[in-house]
Amino acid sequence: MLKKLSSTIFLTVGLVSTLAACGNESSSSASADTANKGWPEELKLVQMPNENNPNAASMHESLREHLSEELGIEVKEFEGGSYAVGIEALASEKLDVMLASPMSYYQADQLAGAELLVTPQFEGNEYYTAFITKKDNKKINKMEDLKGMNFAFVNAASSSGYLYPKGTLVQEFDLDPNLVEKSGYFFENVTFSESHVNSVMGIKMGDFDAAAVAIGQLDSMIQAGTIKEDDFKVIGRTQDIPDASYIVRENLPEDFKQALREAFVSFEDEAYFEAVHNDPKARFVATKQDYYDPTIEMLDAINALEEEAK
Repeated sequence: MLKKLSSTIFLTVGLVSTLAACGNESSSSASADTANKGWPEELKLVQMPNENNPNAASMHESLREHLSEELGIEVKEFEGGSYAVGIEALASEKLDVMLASPMSYYQADQLAGAELLVTPQFEGNEYYTAFITKKDNKKINKMEDLKGMNFAFVNAASSSGYLYPKGTLVQEFDLDPNLVEKSGYFFENVTFSESHVNSVMGIKMGDFDAAAVAIGQLDSMIQAGTIKEDDFKVIGRTQDIPDASYIVRENLPEDFKQALREAFVSFEDEAYFEAVHNDPKARFVATKQDYYDPTIEMLDAINALEEEAK
């Protein structure tokens, strides 16, 4: 699933050049009707590879064909892209649509003017980070009890393993975001375990008193029999972590953006959603423009927006 804020990929030089070339090409096949509407002659869209399912990329063709048929224009799809390069391409109008995290949406909106378009929706699915400890740890029963304990984050690039749990702690206990990782400030010691699995096993082995672990990772380890559910307890959680959303550059015609949104929403290929999102019942839904507001507020609280602006 396209869930992780920290998921990053890299646009190749060839892709950047291709996007630039596409932005300079003129299409003689564009219909007069499309030209009269002020619509683009083609749509340029960047997809993000699915690290959990490398074969999913081949399924994007069905979405591309659907969008092209619904809009009546050619849709050019490119695989891969760092958020930074994608945002620059969006700002220079070499790119029209990209998949974005809350942070990359914020940056795109600040730099180029961007709108949230659609988000894949999954029935009955919650994605958040749990604060966990061993079931028999009598010293830790609620979030306040984490003070003075040895705690593990995943790594500084992980949204579920660092940004969201840190934001939760900063907002709940009014902490200085610049000191959270400093030993002796709130925690006795802070460790970056480098994976959710390492955090869970570190608690089990007694290396950490508690840790921030994505609930999906914890459930997967329980289902795989790696750990027993009864060995751990959850003492708190972050807000729900929003899914990555498609964003569109703001200066496209309003009726085109609406037609594009409707084209995404009308796409119902279950094989595609099974391959790309691991859920045949998933669908694209129109995204409200305030969808990322709580996340951006949280990122601001831990000075993450300021760091990205440097």
